[in-house]
Amino acid sequence: MIKEIQARVMLSHVRQPDTWFGLKYNMNIYRGCQHQCIYCDSRSECYQIENFSDVLVKVNAIDLLKRELPSKRVRGMIGTGSMSDPYTPVEKTYNLTGQALELFALYRFPVHIITKSDLVLKDLDTLVAINQTRANVTFTVTAADDDLAAKVEPGAPRPSARFEAMAKLAAHGIHTGVTLMPILPFIEDSKENIGEILRQASDSGVTYVIASLGMTLRDRQRAYYYDKLDRLFPGVRDRYRARYGDRYSCPANEVGELWEHFHALCEAYKLSTRIDSYQPGGPVFDQLPLFE
Repeated sequence: MIKEIQARVMLSHVRQPDTWFGLKYNMNIYRGCQHQCIYCDSRSECYQIENFSDVLVKVNAIDLLKRELPSKRVRGMIGTGSMSDPYTPVEKTYNLTGQALELFALYRFPVHIITKSDLVLKDLDTLVAINQTRANVTFTVTAADDDLAAKVEPGAPRPSARFEAMAKLAAHGIHTGVTLMPILPFIEDSKENIGEILRQASDSGVTYVIASLGMTLRDRQRAYYYDKLDRLFPGVRDRYRARYGDRYSCPANEVGELWEHFHALCEAYKLSTRIDSYQPGGPVFDQLPLFE
C-alpha cells in the first residue's frame, strides 16, 4: 500500500566524521521499500515502520528542501538510500528523488546515492550537472547471479540491469561504485560470488567497492528473515541459530580468507576499497546556482 504523509524535515545531520561515505547530511524521501529484500535492517523495531510492505511518500519533500537547502551553512555531501531505496518503483509516479536532485544541482550540493535500481538512469542529465560539484552513485549488489538475487531481493531490478546502469553512469563521468553488503552467510559468502561481483563491477567501469562481509540481525528483522529462509532455503535457519544465536553481528563463513580474496581481487582490478572524501564547501548563499 502507498500512503502519502507530511514530513517535518528532510535533511538530517550525519554524525561526524562519516568514515563510510563522507556524508554531511542524510535524506530519505520514502519510508518502506517495494524492493522487499528479505534481509533489510529497516524492518527492525528501532526504525518504527509498522508495516514495511507499506511505502510512505513524503509528498511535501520538495517544499521542505526549498527551505532547507539555502539555509545550510556548509555545502556538504547529501546521502540518500540508507533506509529506503530512493528509486523504489513508486519513484516512477512521484519523481520526488528526481526533483530533489534538480534542487541539489541548483544549489551545488554534492550527492551520494545508494540504490539497487537502474531507474536512476532517468536522472542522468541531472547527475551530470551535480557532478560539476560531485555525484556518486553506488549500487548495492549482494549476488552476482540473477536467479539468486530474485530470491533475496524479489522486488529489485536484477544485478545484470544494475551492472548495465553502472556502465552508462561511468561512461558519463559519474563516480560509480558498489556496496558489497550484506553478504548473507551460507547463501552468498563464497569466493565465487564475491569474485564474480567484482569482475562484473570492474567490467562496468566502477572505481570503488565498499564491502561488509556478513550481515546484521535483530528483532523483527530476524523474525522476517528466518521465515523467508524456511521458505526459500530450507535448513539454513538452523545453521544460523547454531552459529549466531541471537547475536547482532553475523560475519560470513571463513571471513578472514574471504577478506583476503576480496582485497586481492580489488588490487588486481584496480578497485579502491574506500570513497575519495569530499571536503565540504562554503556557505550556500555566497555563490550563484548553476541554473538561472
